[in-house]
Amino acid sequence: MAFLADSLSRIKPSATIAVTNKARELKAAGRDVIGLGAGEPDFDTPDNIKQAAIVAINEGKTKYTAVDGIPELKAAISAKFKRENDLDYEAAEISVGTGGKQVLYNALMATVNPGDEVLIPTPYWVSYPDMVLLAGGEPTFVETSMDTGFKLTPDALDAAITPKTKWVIFNSPSNPSGAAYSRDEMKALTDVFLKHPHVWIMTDDMYEHLVYDDFEFTTVAQVEPQLKERTLTVNGVSKAYAMTGWRIGYAGGPAPLIKAMAKIQSQSTSNPSSVSQWAAVEALNGTQEFIEPNNEIFKSRRDLVVSMLNQADGITCPTPEGAFYVYPSCAGTMGKTAPSGNVLETDEDFVTELLEAEGVAVVQGSAFGLGPNFRISYATSTEALEEACTRIQRFCGNLK
Repeated sequence: MAFLADSLSRIKPSATIAVTNKARELKAAGRDVIGLGAGEPDFDTPDNIKQAAIVAINEGKTKYTAVDGIPELKAAISAKFKRENDLDYEAAEISVGTGGKQVLYNALMATVNPGDEVLIPTPYWVSYPDMVLLAGGEPTFVETSMDTGFKLTPDALDAAITPKTKWVIFNSPSNPSGAAYSRDEMKALTDVFLKHPHVWIMTDDMYEHLVYDDFEFTTVAQVEPQLKERTLTVNGVSKAYAMTGWRIGYAGGPAPLIKAMAKIQSQSTSNPSSVSQWAAVEALNGTQEFIEPNNEIFKSRRDLVVSMLNQADGITCPTPEGAFYVYPSCAGTMGKTAPSGNVLETDEDFVTELLEAEGVAVVQGSAFGLGPNFRISYATSTEALEEACTRIQRFCGNLK
C-alpha cells in the first residue's frame, strides 16, 4: 500500500504473538492445541493488588496523571530499587510507562540517531531489533551459544563494540533462553563497559524475581556503580506479580534521559492507566510472600520440561537459571522427514510440523536470532506441560 511508511518494511510482526494467535485460531476451529508461546504467568494477580485497583476506582482515581507516573508509584519504585538492588534513584530519575516495552521504546526513540548501532546478544527478545530499526538505528548482534549457557562472554562483548555503538541491550534472566548472569559473570562484563565510555547500557530486568536454585540476581549498576550514569535499569510488574495485562513498566536512569523519555511519551500515549499505577504501588509496597511459592512451582515445571525434552530424540535442552522459558536445540532433528512427508531443514520447519502433527505451539529460534532451537514457555499448568512434552517426544520419535 503506497501510503504506508517505508519504516514498516524494515520490521516484522512479533513472532511470539503470531504463534499465540495461531494457537488460538486452531483451538477456535476445534483443534486440540497446547499453546506454549505466550510469555505470561498462568497465576492470577494477587488479591491485595486487585483490591488496591478496586479502591482506586471507588475513590475516583481515574483521571489523567503525570505523563510518566504518579509520585506515589515513583516513590514505591525508588524504594524497591534501594531495597532490592542497592540503587538510589530520585523521582526525576524514574520513568513509568505502559509496560516495559514502552519504556525501552521511549529510550531508543529519545537517543538513537541514524547510523547509531545498538548491540544485542543472541538469542534476544523478538522486539529489541525492531524497536531499534523503528528508532532509525542499526541493530548489531553478538552471538552466544549453548556451550556458554547462552551467555555473552567479555571477549565477545569487547570485540563487538565499535565507535558507532550507542547502546548494549542486556537481558538477565533472558527471554528466550532463561540464562542469568552471576555477580562474577556480570562483573567481568561491566569491566568491559568501563573500557568503552561512549557506550550506554540498557538492562532489561523484567525477570529479576524469577530465579531458581539459590541464584542471586544482580543488575549492572549495582555491580559497578561507576556505570550508573550511563545505565537505564528497566523493570516492571508484569512477570513476578502476574500483571501482564495491567501494562506497567518502569526504569531508573539519569535525569536528562528520563526527561527525554517523558517528552516522547507525552506525544504518544501520555500517562499509563491510572488504576494500573495504583495497583502497581501495592504490588511493590505490599506483601511479596507469594513470589517464592510461585517460583517453586515454576522450578518444578522447569525441571519436568528439561527432563522430558532431553528424552526426545534429537533434542538437547540445557537447564536455565531463571525466567520461565527453555530454549532447546533441535539440531538433531534437521534433515529428518516429518509425518507429513516434509523434510525438516530449519527450526521454523520443526515448529510448523510439530503444530500440524501434534497440536503443540512453540516459537522457532530463528525469531530470536539463534537456531536451530525453539522456545517453550513453561508458564502454564503442569498437566499441559507434561502432555505437550509427551507429544514432542512422540513427534521426534516419528521422524524418519
